[in-house]
Amino acid sequence: MTSMIPGYKTFKAIRFLITGPMILGMLFVINLMTSPGEWWIQWPALGIGIAWFISLMRVIRAVLVVGGLTALGYLAYRYFTKQPVSVPAQVV
Repeated sequence: MTSMIPGYKTFKAIRFLITGPMILGMLFVINLMTSPGEWWIQWPALGIGIAWFISLMRVIRAVLVVGGLTALGYLAYRYFTKQPVSVPAQVV
């Protein structure tokens, strides 16, 4: 039921942007301690890297949507309240 909450996936994506590199760091240390000559860390890094990029795109999309709606609301407020538009003076 928590997936029905608006913004739940975006908050999980933000959390993964922080925890993903921490998981990779832990796996890197484990890789160094257990098998220093063999780099098996590359495969988890590839998978986590792809998931991290997808999470980053989800967060960027949410930021753009919220920013666009905020700008649209501001323009509607200015239009419907007939506030004058301030134009900066030209520097000669």
